[in-house]
Amino acid sequence: MVAPTPSTHGGPAQYTQHQQFLSSVLSQRGLPYPEDVKWLIRQHLVSLSESYPSLEPKTSVYTHNDGRAVTLLQADGTVPMIFQGVTYNIPVVFWLMESYPKHPPLVYVNPTRDMIIKRPHPFVNPSGNVSIPYLHNWVYPSSNLVDLARNLSLYFARDPPLYSQRRPSSNNPPNPNPNFAAPTNSVSVAAQPAIPPRSYPQSPYGGGGGSGRVAPRREEDAGEVFRRDAMNKLVERVDGDVRELRRRREGEMEGMFSAQAVLRKREEEIGRGFRGMLEEKEALEQQLQVVLMNSDVLEGWLRENEGKMVDARSVSVDEAFEPCDALSKQILECTAADLAIEDVIYSLDKAVQEGAMPFDQYLRSVRLLSREQFLHRATTSKVRAAQMQAQVNSMAARAPQYAV
Repeated sequence: MVAPTPSTHGGPAQYTQHQQFLSSVLSQRGLPYPEDVKWLIRQHLVSLSESYPSLEPKTSVYTHNDGRAVTLLQADGTVPMIFQGVTYNIPVVFWLMESYPKHPPLVYVNPTRDMIIKRPHPFVNPSGNVSIPYLHNWVYPSSNLVDLARNLSLYFARDPPLYSQRRPSSNNPPNPNPNFAAPTNSVSVAAQPAIPPRSYPQSPYGGGGGSGRVAPRREEDAGEVFRRDAMNKLVERVDGDVRELRRRREGEMEGMFSAQAVLRKREEEIGRGFRGMLEEKEALEQQLQVVLMNSDVLEGWLRENEGKMVDARSVSVDEAFEPCDALSKQILECTAADLAIEDVIYSLDKAVQEGAMPFDQYLRSVRLLSREQFLHRATTSKVRAAQMQAQVNSMAARAPQYAV
């Protein structure tokens, strides 16, 4: 039988240390994992170290088959299994590849120098690579490392992958187990799993060991017992305070992250507003330049024509504005006649109200004026339609390349 080795179980301090280590390495840019999944990787490793304290998160260099080396996260330690009613620890290592957690990790059995891998094994190849159905059926984001370790324990319990390889010495007593035959050569392979039964470490404050043998109890005085109990209570209280402080700090960090996101959003809005104000300022400056240029043109025209106008009363109003074409002249005359008839009808209304004009004569005059006003307005509408059609034809003639 191989002498049992005590297995280490992490306490609250080791669990906190793992959390700090993961937070530190994942906040750096040396690891090839996407930023949007680093929080999930941290959660997987923290849950794994909490459920299986013997699996410790680390960083190490992984060499691909093409010779490319990259620094990756790994969980190195042991996974417990129950074989024939006895708990054993199988040394394994989980490699979190660059595509994790969207793809499963690489799992290897990590035997020591006095262990060999069982050949053939349904789930472990001679190089130690583990292949179980849980890895083949990996589904992102529901699959995780805790369930993977639990599946490894179940499959290894059905068929242990490791056995011990040892050299018997001449002074060793005969094998007390009747199930194994005596060795016939210098090297023998036992049919029992290589990993010894799971044991527990000694308490740092005294107590029995974890090797399976009961040590003789020593007489302890009341002072030593009181001191040990006080230290245990103090450790529990400090651990509770640390957990509460960590919970508060994590809540504060979440609040700061939310505030940071709000500030970034406001920064983007302020930046957009500032850029819009700059664009508006440039547009106003351009309009100001156009206004100044037009002002200069008008001032120049006034200076040139200031001496030409000797007497403003000698200028005819009808000759001050000249239409540019026949249609414009016709629409100007019709509009003037329409407005003049409107003024005449208004004057006739006043005359009837004051009694200066008979009502029957008022009706005849309004009927004649209304007919004439209708003709002028109809002519104005036709002339405007003709002008619009001429403008459309002119635009089509200037842009023949857009015609189908």
